[in-house]
Amino acid sequence: MAESSLLLQENPLLLPLNKEKTIYDGFITVQELDFRIRILVPSDRQLKNSNSSVLRLQCCWRLKRLLHGYQHVIKKRLQHSSDLVSFILELKTVLEVAVKRRGACPAAPPPQYYQRLIGEIGSLGWDKLLFLDAELRSLRLGAQDSAGRQHTVALKLKPKHPAEAPECSADLPLPLNITWTPQSTLLDVHAQFLSALESLQEFWAVLDEIDERTWVLEPENPPRGATMRRIAIANNVSIKLEIDSRHPKMLPECCLLGAEHVVTPLRSKLNANMHLWNPDCSVLQNLKDVLEIEFPSPTTHKKSSLSAECGICYSYRLDSAIPDQVCSDPRCGQPFHQACLYEWLRSLPSCRQSFNTIFGECPYCSKPVTVKMSLQKP
Repeated sequence: MAESSLLLQENPLLLPLNKEKTIYDGFITVQELDFRIRILVPSDRQLKNSNSSVLRLQCCWRLKRLLHGYQHVIKKRLQHSSDLVSFILELKTVLEVAVKRRGACPAAPPPQYYQRLIGEIGSLGWDKLLFLDAELRSLRLGAQDSAGRQHTVALKLKPKHPAEAPECSADLPLPLNITWTPQSTLLDVHAQFLSALESLQEFWAVLDEIDERTWVLEPENPPRGATMRRIAIANNVSIKLEIDSRHPKMLPECCLLGAEHVVTPLRSKLNANMHLWNPDCSVLQNLKDVLEIEFPSPTTHKKSSLSAECGICYSYRLDSAIPDQVCSDPRCGQPFHQACLYEWLRSLPSCRQSFNTIFGECPYCSKPVTVKMSLQKP
């Protein structure tokens, strides 16, 4: 009885829910902030059947967020506190430290916030809501562009929504700029997102053709916002393209990769035929005309015939990188990962280094080979 009276005196908002007083529910107050908790106290029978007298703590999301990083301390206190009163006292001590270090937890939005949010989702259409977190602060909305591609926009609502603009992000090649006023709704965000998607239709059409009709080596699973494609030309020969999302049909930035005896003629054709680029034709057709080649495609070639494993680590992908360094000797042509070849050459006593370029010998044919690496890398 004395313990219960002291507990009620110190925490008037925390009350037992049963006669056995094994379940307490309510609020504890720290720094004028109220936190919802529930404490499960082991019964006498449980104490007899177990050597442990561990209390169990359940709490609201605000308290969980505040106690993040203090779980080990709370666990020890639950195991070793002699009684409930002492545990609550120690919990409050930990909370006071956490509140001072992290600042007060944001107060829950007023009821009008939730009422308005539910109304906005209803006006938009619940079928467009892909995700809504337990705090009703973060959500993802789905949208389909005119070509049938599926897209997602993520929103993080502010506590004063709609007075404050939400944070919006999407997998786009350009920043998503949303115009927002206190009268704006989720429907307005969705409409502006659709408008942004429509402005990128030509860009995605260019990339879709490249993805469908060539072997794309990088990125392996390109996101919608990716503007780069590395396309296979021949065995261990490729071209890296950087498509301008604003002017996708213009000549992109091009970088030919592979053995020099193969790349040099292609580079010469690119420079000589650049004037033939026709913005009215597709990017892929222009590349064929300018380079005077036919790109291998999924219908004509197997991907394995266009890419070989690294001659040092014997794998194709290494931290998402592919073997893009090739021995220039036509009789060798062995590919390597940039990092693998760099480390291999550094280990040779005969290697020479000039700034970030290593000069050495090919591990396979012993012909001269060089590799460059970023100065920040070891």
